[in-house]
Amino acid sequence: MPLPMDGWNDDKKKNYTYILECADGTLYTGWTNDLSRRVKTHNQGKGAKYTRSRLPVRLVYYEEHPDASSAMRREAEVKRLSRAEKIRMIEDFRKRREEDVQEEASDAVENVDENAGNI
Repeated sequence: MPLPMDGWNDDKKKNYTYILECADGTLYTGWTNDLSRRVKTHNQGKGAKYTRSRLPVRLVYYEEHPDASSAMRREAEVKRLSRAEKIRMIEDFRKRREEDVQEEASDAVENVDENAGNI
């Protein structure tokens, strides 16, 4: 799954609530301000105690927040959801990501077609 760019630097640092799928099929929810680094940290066995014995983990969901406190609040909300509710969130997230990729590919084809006449 594509992650926000590694080391991406913006004046306002992004914050994320995320869900990992562990090797044993369980789900782990957390928050971070560097999603790519955090997933790598988990997979190096240096993340949360829960994930250390359930490696490797895979990022299956994330959402962006304007600040750390809203990311932490959302983390707490997601942790209170049932597994079935989290699975629905993950499935909806995947569908949206697939639609975004298809839309980007369609736009790219349109741009190529438009520029082909200018050569």
